[in-house]
Amino acid sequence: MKALLAVVLAGGLLGPPALAAPGAADVRTVSVTARGETRPVGTGQGDAADDPAIWRNPRHPAASLIVATDKKAGLYVYGLDGRVRHFVAAGRVNNVDLVDLGPLGIIVVASDRNDEAQARLGVYRLHRQTGRLTALGSVPGGAGEAYGVCLVRHGDGFDAFSVLKHGAIHQVRIALEQGKATGAIIRSLHLPSQTEGCVVDPRSGTLYVGEEDRGIWALSTDPRDRTARLLALADGGHLVADVEGLALAPVGRRGGWLVASSQGDNAYALFRLPDLTPAGRFRIRRGRFGSTEETDGIALALGQFGPRFPGGLLVVQDGENAPAAQNFKLSAWGDIRKALNRKR
Repeated sequence: MKALLAVVLAGGLLGPPALAAPGAADVRTVSVTARGETRPVGTGQGDAADDPAIWRNPRHPAASLIVATDKKAGLYVYGLDGRVRHFVAAGRVNNVDLVDLGPLGIIVVASDRNDEAQARLGVYRLHRQTGRLTALGSVPGGAGEAYGVCLVRHGDGFDAFSVLKHGAIHQVRIALEQGKATGAIIRSLHLPSQTEGCVVDPRSGTLYVGEEDRGIWALSTDPRDRTARLLALADGGHLVADVEGLALAPVGRRGGWLVASSQGDNAYALFRLPDLTPAGRFRIRRGRFGSTEETDGIALALGQFGPRFPGGLLVVQDGENAPAAQNFKLSAWGDIRKALNRKR
């Protein structure tokens, strides 16, 4: 799956072009078990848990934190033991991401769809020691229903990519002034159909966005560049629609993997960076903490997280956690890499 399609987004809707059939996909799928899980979200009925983000504590990795959404109620902060450290009743917040700005703190941004006609981005500061979130205000996220969000540093501030349900992608430049967030849309693009998951590779300045029924697009974070490439199709083999959460495992200057939630068959698809060639698949099977199904958001961070999570931490939303409400499962990236290597 090389660059299947390259187009220039001229501001309006990108029409669906004819696509050649993809080549044979690598459909080998291995299994791992989760090593932990969070407490269930507070909304007990229906689809509620959605998207996580990870802050790795560089001094005490086992004291790292997970921020995650209950898209009908608000934001949770969990420890790696799965216990709730803090909850903010923010209403209908869908996806979440965070960025560590050093002296300015750890900044969390959630896509706010309390008003489905006007997306907002809720901005918070995450306190390292207490795990508490402090609201810093909200900024415009574009006209339409807020869905996905991902962040990248820009100088002393950062950019947020507000991904709306109907396919719009707005690049929002955010600054922190006297403890309050301000922001403005500096670029707008549009993909053909429903979009949500996104992640930025800061090494190359590449924004990856999942078009749920179609595949994974690569765009530049440079606001002057309007080129988009469809690099990975939801071909029903390696990647099965809906394409949901996206996460990165960067290695070196350009290498590593992109991980996508292949929601249609309860699996996770790996793609080798930078060209997104298929690199394996895995599922989280039933173990001490249960299996995962119908995963929406995912988050991945490399490095040690204490003895329970060698090699890195993968957090995924579990769409079926009966008899309890939905929650998030925690897996060791080292387990996943070992399982994939054994299969080959």
